[in-house]
Amino acid sequence: MTEIKRPVGRRDWRTRLIQPEVGAPGGFVSLVPAVHRGSTVVFERLADAQDDWRTGRYTYGLYGTPTVLELGARIADLEGAHHSFVVPGGQAAIVLIYLAFCTAGSHALVPESAYGPNQELGPGLLEGLGITVETYPPTIGAGIADRIRPATRLIWCESPGSITMEVQDVPAIVAAAHARDVPVALDNTYAAGILFDAFAAGVDLSMQALTKYVGGHSDLLLGSVSVRDDAAYARVGPVHRLLGLAVSPDDCALALRGLETLAVRLAALERSTLAIATWLKARPEVGNVLHPGLPDCPGHAIWQRDFTGSASVFSFVFADEWDADRVARFVDALRLFRIGYSWGGTTSLVMAYPAPGSNARSYGARLVRLNVGLEATQDLIGDLEHALALAEGEQG
Repeated sequence: MTEIKRPVGRRDWRTRLIQPEVGAPGGFVSLVPAVHRGSTVVFERLADAQDDWRTGRYTYGLYGTPTVLELGARIADLEGAHHSFVVPGGQAAIVLIYLAFCTAGSHALVPESAYGPNQELGPGLLEGLGITVETYPPTIGAGIADRIRPATRLIWCESPGSITMEVQDVPAIVAAAHARDVPVALDNTYAAGILFDAFAAGVDLSMQALTKYVGGHSDLLLGSVSVRDDAAYARVGPVHRLLGLAVSPDDCALALRGLETLAVRLAALERSTLAIATWLKARPEVGNVLHPGLPDCPGHAIWQRDFTGSASVFSFVFADEWDADRVARFVDALRLFRIGYSWGGTTSLVMAYPAPGSNARSYGARLVRLNVGLEATQDLIGDLEHALALAEGEQG
């Protein structure tokens, strides 16, 4: 064992329990990043105990341990970002961006297809802070210029929309926004920060719920905010620090592990999801399949221009004669597709909509969203076929 320097004379055993005088030998190098837990950071000199978020020094566990900062560095590297902040979840990432760029009297724009809790922030928390959030049609493109006000401080994009799958013309929105010096934030969770190059498209801030594809196993909650340049870094950094958005190093270690299999998982998920979406498209019970990778899906041309692949989540709309009761019978009859929110994990999921305030309401009660997992594709198709038969009143 390696002996730690200590004063002459042996300390009481109670002291040695807290401040041991021996330790493991050095030189251990592992393929797996270490999990650094801790709140208090200790210093050799008082002069080193400087609390400045821009220095990158470790001053307190709240602001990140080596495990947390390694995950942030890895996300920034993948997204081509100046810096990435790791936060407790996707919703925390969204709130961080709002509070970094909007103050009382500010106006922000968010697409009607955005993640539901993002939309709920407008009439909820943000309205109470004097911030006005206006929704806009997700396919507006360059027409967003007509919605920009003198008080507009932020424009959100989410492409595709996580329920109704509208693909946004992000470069056109960015061009209109930047002409008025308005920053653009993108919820890039669908693309795992990889399938769509946010910063090449001119976006100022790219956030994602690491809970989904990066975590990949439905067992952690994390988010990230990646910034384009030092100006955005200077806006987000102090707010991130003051909000106390601490994350678990153990969760970050799981996310780091998830990164190692992200490429093979995304490839497998895309193949299976496209096969299932194509199968559903041929079913007489289905009126429309909302998957941007399908040639006849609205927004496919933009998706093909801007994306390098598709993901595991898509929606479909039952035929007009289907009502809410029949849709519920279909969902309840599924066995491999488990009923649950979220997506991006190894297990297939199903959820029926509409959600109040979302674009899904335009489909009545006929829209169902699937997350395709890593089960065998034919087994998943068999599960869907069996549930369709039961929903139609046939014997399974």
